[in-house]
Amino acid sequence: MNVQFDRIALIGIGLIGSSLAYDIRRLGLAREIVVATRSPDTLKRAEELGLGDRYTTSSADAVRDADLVIVSVPVGASESVAKEIAASLKRGAVVTDVGSTKASVIAQMLPHIPAGVHFIPGHPLAGTEKSGPDAGFPGLFEGRWCIFTPVAGTDETAMKRLRGFWEALGSKVDEMDAEHHDKVLAIVSHLPHIIAYNIVGTADDLETVTESEVIKYSASGFRDFTRLAASDPTMWRDVCLHNRDAILEMLARFSEDLAYLQRAIRWGEGDKIFELFTRTRAIRRSIVQAGQDVDAPDFGRPHALDKK
Repeated sequence: MNVQFDRIALIGIGLIGSSLAYDIRRLGLAREIVVATRSPDTLKRAEELGLGDRYTTSSADAVRDADLVIVSVPVGASESVAKEIAASLKRGAVVTDVGSTKASVIAQMLPHIPAGVHFIPGHPLAGTEKSGPDAGFPGLFEGRWCIFTPVAGTDETAMKRLRGFWEALGSKVDEMDAEHHDKVLAIVSHLPHIIAYNIVGTADDLETVTESEVIKYSASGFRDFTRLAASDPTMWRDVCLHNRDAILEMLARFSEDLAYLQRAIRWGEGDKIFELFTRTRAIRRSIVQAGQDVDAPDFGRPHALDKK
């Protein structure tokens, strides 16, 4: 076994938490996995799936004697979790999270982390539009990035242990300032989801179309917007509220660029349209070359190949 921690507590058991549970078990990264979630029904389902060794609706109970605590809840719930677990954390434990916004999570959690406990905010850039314990699967983090946004005075030994954990899951680990992280994620993740929610909402407003042609012909680009727009509403509401400044900045920039494209279309400026589309096509190729997606038919969906 490649045991890195005696006891790992997973606070929250949705897509990320359940996928972590599968890989921790599969790779032998802990002697014991404790699963905590406030919903008795969700906890029961986690137990049916065999995601942990012990199950509880009390986060405080879950973290007792845990060497690693991973908080996988919507970012708006970070402070309430930190308050609940603070008195039960053992000295020397590592506490991390998987939230998509980091400055807000640090502001919510850090004041409640007791001395002697190592708080290292983190964000694995992996996921799907699915949610809940049934959404998890082994290998979710393989080849993906996990970003740490360490606070001042972070213990290097604790950082090394947490880095080793994520690398054992197959992730590539990077570090950056929390504010910089939030600005980067605003453009590469948060804005695309907001645009997807908005365009699908626009289509839904056109009810006479949505009931027929939009659904019928959704094998075109609209289908891929609906995948993003199917993501967990609670999580993405919290992202919008807790990364407000960076998102608003990127929305303003996007609006300016959209207005530029709108003018080019209105005035028939084909050279400007072509230049933009050529430049963005190159970005797609760079993403594939970086190993963050596959260059396969039907946007990498295996069913397109299976039917042949």
